[in-house]
Formats: sequence, C-alpha cells, structure tokens
Amino acid sequence: MNPLPLVVLLPLLLGTTLCFWSGQVPTRGRRALTAWLAAAVTAASLALLLALAGAVFDGQVLLSRSAWIPAIGLDANFRLDGLALMFALLITGIGLLIILYAAWYLHERDPAGKFYSLLMLFMAAMLGVVLSDNLLLLVVFWELTSISSFLLVGYWGHKAEARAGARMALAVTGGGGLVLLAGVVLLGHIGGSHDLSVLFERVPQIRAHPLFPLATVLILIGCFTKSAQWPFHFWLPEAMAAPTPVSAYLHSATMVKAGLFLLARLYPVLGGPGLFESVVATVGLATMAFAAYVAVFKHDLKGLLAYSTISHLGLITFLIGLATPLSAVAAVFHILNHATFKCSLFMTAGIIDHETGTRDMRRLAGLMKLMPWTATLAMVAAASMAGVPLANGFLSKEMFFAEAVGVQHGAAWSVLVPLAATFGGICSVAYSLRFIHDVFFNGEPRDLPNPHPHEPPLMMKAPVALLVLLCVVVGVAPALTFGPLVHVAASAVLGMPPPAYHLAIWHGVNAPLAMSAVALVLGVALYFALQRRFDLHLHHPRGWTGRLLFTHAVDGLFALAGRVTQRLENGSLQRYAALMVGSAIVLAAWPWWGGQGGSIGAGTRTLLPASPLALVLWALLLASGAALVATHHQRFRAVVLLGVVGLVTSLTFVALSAPDLALTQLSVEVVSTVLLLMGLALLPQTAPRESSPARRTRDALLALAGGGGIAWLTWIVLTRDHDSIAWYFLENSLARGGGTNVVNVILVDFRGYDTFGEITVLGIAAVGVLALLDGWRVRRPATDPQGRPWSFEPEPLMLRVAARLVLPLALVASVHIFWRGHNLPGGGFVAGLVTGIALLLQYMASGQGRAEALLHAGGGQRYTRWVGTGLAIAGLTGLGAFAFGRPFLTSAHGHPVVPLLGELPLASAALFDLGVYLTVVGATMLMLSALGAASKETSKVRAA
Repeated sequence: MNPLPLVVLLPLLLGTTLCFWSGQVPTRGRRALTAWLAAAVTAASLALLLALAGAVFDGQVLLSRSAWIPAIGLDANFRLDGLALMFALLITGIGLLIILYAAWYLHERDPAGKFYSLLMLFMAAMLGVVLSDNLLLLVVFWELTSISSFLLVGYWGHKAEARAGARMALAVTGGGGLVLLAGVVLLGHIGGSHDLSVLFERVPQIRAHPLFPLATVLILIGCFTKSAQWPFHFWLPEAMAAPTPVSAYLHSATMVKAGLFLLARLYPVLGGPGLFESVVATVGLATMAFAAYVAVFKHDLKGLLAYSTISHLGLITFLIGLATPLSAVAAVFHILNHATFKCSLFMTAGIIDHETGTRDMRRLAGLMKLMPWTATLAMVAAASMAGVPLANGFLSKEMFFAEAVGVQHGAAWSVLVPLAATFGGICSVAYSLRFIHDVFFNGEPRDLPNPHPHEPPLMMKAPVALLVLLCVVVGVAPALTFGPLVHVAASAVLGMPPPAYHLAIWHGVNAPLAMSAVALVLGVALYFALQRRFDLHLHHPRGWTGRLLFTHAVDGLFALAGRVTQRLENGSLQRYAALMVGSAIVLAAWPWWGGQGGSIGAGTRTLLPASPLALVLWALLLASGAALVATHHQRFRAVVLLGVVGLVTSLTFVALSAPDLALTQLSVEVVSTVLLLMGLALLPQTAPRESSPARRTRDALLALAGGGGIAWLTWIVLTRDHDSIAWYFLENSLARGGGTNVVNVILVDFRGYDTFGEITVLGIAAVGVLALLDGWRVRRPATDPQGRPWSFEPEPLMLRVAARLVLPLALVASVHIFWRGHNLPGGGFVAGLVTGIALLLQYMASGQGRAEALLHAGGGQRYTRWVGTGLAIAGLTGLGAFAFGRPFLTSAHGHPVVPLLGELPLASAALFDLGVYLTVVGATMLMLSALGAASKETSKVRAA
C-alpha cells in the first residue's frame, strides 16, 4: 500500500479517536496522556513525510490513486511534490510544537479530549488539502477545515465572543468554499478532469476556453476568503477568541495558508500575465498595506498579530500574483519564514496572557525584568517580523522589495508598488516595536489580573525557543537550511526549476537594501512619534469596519427573512402542503401547456389481464383510502386503515415476485403502527375540525389533480415498451456482488452509497425524536372522553410468558434472515426490523422500565450508541475498500473452504449489512424508548 494516504488517515482516524477516548479516561493525568497521544500520531505522520522527502528532493512526484466516486470525478488521489511537502512539513512540524505547548497552556478544567480531537481533525483536513491531487477531494478537505476551525475557534463556547467569532469565520470561509466549489467544477468541466496531474497537461486548452475567466474569478474568491484578503479580512481578528494554541496554529502554518497554497498550486493553470496577475497582485498589495497600518493601532496582542498576519498574507499573495519566477521563490521563502516567527510570537502572546491574565498592551509594561527569557525570545521573533538583519524575515523582505522594484507595468505602477511596499515595511517595524516596547519596557504594569507574573514552565517556552532559534539560523545560513526545500517548492509552483538565485545575507548596496533601511528608520520614528504626540494607548478606532458591515449585512438578511416568513408562514401545515403539492402539479403539467405534451398518451404495449385477486385487492385499497379520507379525524382508526394500505402493498409485492420487499414492507408496517399508536397516545384521540368548506374543496381538487396526474404518468409508462436496467443487475449480481439475491446485492453493493445515506437519515430521525421528547412527560387526565377512569393494570400474564418465549426464537430467526440475505430473501434491514419487533413485544409485555432493565438498555442513551456503532461499521466498511484501491463501499467476495463446514460463500458486504442491522435496531428502539418515556406513568399518577 502507498504510504502517502496514511499521512492524512493517521490524524483523521487514529488521532481523533485516541484523543477523544483518552479525554474520557477518569485519571488526573488525562490531559498529559491526550497530549502525548496527539503528539505521537503527529510525529508518525511527520516521520512518513520525512521518509518520502528524499524522492521529492530527487525531483520525483509521488502519486497515490484510489477510486471513490468516479461517476462525478471524485477520487481519493493524493500527490506529494515540493509544494505539498513544504506545507505538509509545516502542518505536522509546527503542529507537533503546538500540541506540546497546549499541554501546558490549557487549564485543568478545559476538556483536553475535545481540544486535541478537534486539533487532530483540523490537522488531517489541512493535510488533505495540501496533498490532494483531485480538486473535488481538495474541496471536501477545504470545507472540513472550515468546520473544524469553527469548532476550534468556538472551543470556549461559554464566551459570547468565541461563539460570535466562530460563526463569522464559518460564514466567510464556508461561503467562500461554496464559491470555490463552483470554480473547481467549472475548471474540471473545462479541462475534462478534476485531477491536477491531468490539468497541468492541458493548460493551453483550459486558458483558451471562454469560461476560463469565470472559473478563475470564482477560485480566487475562495482563496481570498480563506486567506483573509481584503475585503474578506475581517473574520481573522474575530477568530482571536480561540485559545492561543489554536490562533498560533491557524495563523502561522495552516488555515490562512490554505488560500495561499491553492493560489500556488493552481499557478501553472491559472497564473501568468492577465487576469490572474492583475487581480491577485492588486488585492495582495492593498491587503498588505492596509492591514499593516491597522495593526499599529491595535491594543490587544493577538489583535495586533492578527492584522500583521493579514498584512504578511497580502505580501505573499502579491508575490504569487506577480507571475515571475523569482517572485514565486520569494513567496515560498516567506511562507516558511512567516510560519516560524509568527507562531513563536503567538505562543509568546499566550504566555503573557497565561502569566498576567491580560493581552491589553495598555495594561502591560515592564515585563522584561519579570520574564527576561520570554522577553528575549519575543524580541528576536519580533525582529524577524520587522525584517531586521540576521533574522530570516529580513531575507524574504529583501526579496519582496526586489520584486516590488522590478514591477514593469507602466510608470504609475513602477512608482506606486515600491512606495506601497515601503509603507508596509514601515508599519511592520512600527507594530513590531510596539509589541516589544509596550509589553516588556515602557514603565510598570498597570492593574494586572495576575499581579505576580513570572517565567512559564520550561516546556511551555521550549517550542518558542526552538522556532526563534530557527529564525536566527535561517537568517544567518538560509541556503543550508531552507534552501533545498525552497527550491523544490518553487519548482512545483512554476512547473519547472526556477532561474538561478541566491539565498544570502548580503547582496550588495542596492534599492531593496535602501528600502529596508528607510523602513527601519521611519518605522522606529513612526512608533515613537505616535506614542508621544498621538498617544496610541488612548486611540480608539472609529468608523465603518469590515466587521460592522458584515454584522449589518447579516442583520439585514435576517430581517428580510423575517418579513418573507411573516408573509408566507401562518402556522398551518395544510397551507404548506397545499403550496408544495400545487407547485408540483404546475411543474409536472408544464409540458402539456402550449401543446408541448399534447402527443403524450397511452402506449400500445400488450397488457396482462387482471386476476380476480388483484381486483379484490384494488377494491380493498380503494375502500381503505376512501374510509381514511372520511374518518381521518379519528386518529386510531386512521392508523389502522393506513396499516391496511400497507398490507395491500405487501401483498402486491408478493404477487410481483418480490418477497424481499414484501417482507420488509410487512415488518415496517408492524413497527410503524406501534410507534404511531404510541405517538398518538400523547395526543387527543380526535383531531380538531379546523378546515372550512372552501379549504376542503381546495384540498379535494389538489388531491384529485395530484393523484390523477401520478396515475396518468404511471399508465403512460406501463403501456410503453422500455429498456430495463434490471438485466444488468441480474447478470452481474453473482459475478460482481457475490450474491444471488439481487435486491440485497443492489442495496449493499451496487447502490450501497444510497443505503448508507438512508440509514444515516434514519439515525438522525431517531436522535431527533429523542431530542424532542427527552425529559418530556405527559400528564394523563383522570378519565377518558367517555368518562371511564384511566387504568394502570399490570400486563397480562399470558402476554409476558409468550413474549419470553418469542424473543429467543425471533432473535434466532433474525440471525437466519441476516445471514441468508445475500443469496435468499432477507438481509440486515429486514433482520433489524424482526429484532425490533421482538423487542417491541418485550416492552408491551413487561412495561418499559422492566424491559429496559432486562435488556440492560439504559434508556435512549444506550440506543444512541447502537445507532452510532452501526453507522461507524457501515462507514468503515466503505473506507476499507480504499485499502485495495477500489471505490467506496466496493464489496469483496469469495468462497473459502473451512474445516467441518466446507465451502462458505462470504462477502465483505455482510459487514456493511451488520451496520445496517445495528442502525435499524438502534433507531427503532430509540424512538420506542423516547415515546414510552414521554407517556410513562409517574409515581404521582399511580398514587392518585
């Protein structure tokens, strides 16, 4: 097996599971245990990457291909080249440091299992983004990063700002993801494939297509929202409500870098002079200058770092948009440098917050003498962010200035771009200096929540020290440290090796060096001038901001929705059903209007004569339907008549030689009838008569039109010859599915994905019933409508005895039905219903309390585990096909010879069917338990 998918699967499956489990362990050391498990899984993924890195440095592109849903072009294809390797190393390497840092940062009361399992999920999603070779797969992981980051930002859900920040981040990045999906679908349509390996070979064809500009703009919007480019930048500062380890990880190596990665990844297809260069370079330059200026005036440490992150992201976006070989090299180099100094600064901010209880620079001061080691590390990291010589940030800033000076797009741009770049550099120096001076110098602390700050534990400083050391080492010897990685990553961006360049400290006296000197001097002057003449601590930003605009837009959207709702919604289910049915009738009748469907009539196919039994069943069905319409206000009678309709349907399946469907329909009728009766026990026996004569006339017309239309369409189809797809399944059921029961093979193999979706919906419905009725109790009246007192007599003895005898027999029968299902009528769904019926009988015979005690069910909570276990088994069975390079839920089958038993027909679909069985039993019993608990007799009622 190709080890490349394991890089993603280890944190996705093993990491999340282990961290969630260890978080539930009732020991004092569970936080440390969870952190070490997360670190071990991350280290394993990092080790796999390092093992594959040699081939990448030799110029190879490693690919792993597995079919998933090939019909729509979605395959589990992974790709490891220089660009993917660089980002994957950042994700796992810095992720490992964040995990160790968080072990000391989190409080004992913070749920460690929740934090680390979400962190593992987010790490896996980011690895999936950077390693995907299929663009649709990339979008799946892209949206998973939005969801997992939403959960991480809102980790402290008891804080209003955390909830608001998480919602804003999800709204912007999730909305951008939908736009990105549209662009990816268009690009796949243009290129004839969603695989990057194929698209890179069809660049001329793609760029010549008329839809290419639209696809480019849609993809760019998705990238800009994720990487917080103007005007989508405002969500990033609001995400500062997350725990500092989350902020450090999201803003240095992962979340916001995803947009930059996609810009770089699709550069060979979308990049070049023209639309890409003008949009990307302009947006990047504007974002860089704007965010750098705003960062100077932020009082919150993480707020300052957030806007500085936006500025540096704009710088990298600008470099990618310039569409020159050396700008790609500079962009890749600065991605690495920014990750090192920004992660260390965020962790430093977390240390300060952890030790002082605040991040407000208006209260922080003089911490140099209290926390000298932390201050020293922060000063080196801030110097790198400001671009001071001998730090790695200085080298990539020089390359940025060199590319800005080299812009050749007219006289105006040749002047404007260097000025904007220098202005961003000046502000960068100013806010970096403010970070250091206001926190570690500038007098004494003021009203700290924790008045006695001190150095944090060594293990909390160790990740910061390692990153700061890397800033210095790279700054002194860039070619020996990041040089090879920059080269292979830039080659992957460009699609070819870049021209000769030199990563060195000194390039002589030139324009970039002069710009650096100007930025350094004016940045220091700007900060002290603002402090003395403007007093930054008294500054409060005013006016419209992106956050305010977004908030007003959302409020306006909800107000509009409220007005529309008031017009359309009056609380009448009849009205909603009438609108839905009426709309369906109009749409279905559309072909007949204007003469378009005038030629559609009954066909000439020879029909079979109706047998007398069929006529009797039809008459029974018509009579039941008419009686149901006439007496539907009597709820009990309506349920019985519905059961009659279901029974007739079962007999119809028998007549059509469909025993599987007949058995399933009959079982469903028994279970649904019992559940409906239990539900009706919570309601009055008679439904109120609320319909006026006009409404009844409307409903009758709609029912006749809808029913008549469906009958007519059915008649049109049945009286015409058609090519049936049934023969395909009949011919391939045994050969490709390993079973002779075609219906079951379709359910668990050919259309297994549909079945998986159906049992998922069934599980959601059951959990929904539990959520609605959990803790609800119905107060029964003393008498029924006829004046008879309610009676709580014990269950009949005969029923209890019979139920005890039926249960083991029914379980044996369900096992038999389950195992024979692949070759004879049966299967997991029917077996689950049979088991559910047997357990229903136990509830009826023994009462809910005694039945749950005998079954060790423990109420609805235990049944939710049954549902979850069933869905997990079904899902893992589908994922297991990937290990053999087959699409999701592809079944494997064989006939091994077992001693004593002989030849056994086995199929992996049996495991999937087991998941179906458990889900059906769990969902049935969960609804039964919830309904029974809601109508359970209380001690007060019994005493009365």
